[in-house]
Amino acid sequence: MKKEEKTNVMRFLDSRKVPYESHSYEPDAGLSGEQIAGILGEEPQKVFKTLVTQGRSGSYYVFVVPVREELDLKKAAKAAKEKSISMIRQKELLPLTGYVHGGCSPVGMKKQFPTFIHESAPGFEKIFVSAGKVGFQIELSPADLISAAGCTIADIV
Repeated sequence: MKKEEKTNVMRFLDSRKVPYESHSYEPDAGLSGEQIAGILGEEPQKVFKTLVTQGRSGSYYVFVVPVREELDLKKAAKAAKEKSISMIRQKELLPLTGYVHGGCSPVGMKKQFPTFIHESAPGFEKIFVSAGKVGFQIELSPADLISAAGCTIADIV
């Protein structure tokens, strides 16, 4: 990746001196998380997707789960202490977070929402999440991501 190609996520991490490695690939919003893991040459368990939800209370929540897994909405609601949780509509994502579908990162959203990461994340030396733009991923330690995004570890799949 060219030195000048920095996403807001990378600038956010740089400003906080959080170490990461950036990876880029040909942007295609239609790629699945498993396909992206393949492009990165990584196991899908180490590549995480970012999902944005809304609780019955109206509050928004962010969930970070391995790309092969599905968010369990009942477990998510329990983790967030909500009666129920539902996925937000795709058209709400950009105005709410500043990110587009396929490029949503738990780091550096317009507003910080309560964020939960799957309990498997701390078991890896490094994990991958979107760098905030389709075609860009960052690789960093789970502890650094948890700190930077203010994540709570939870059983959410």
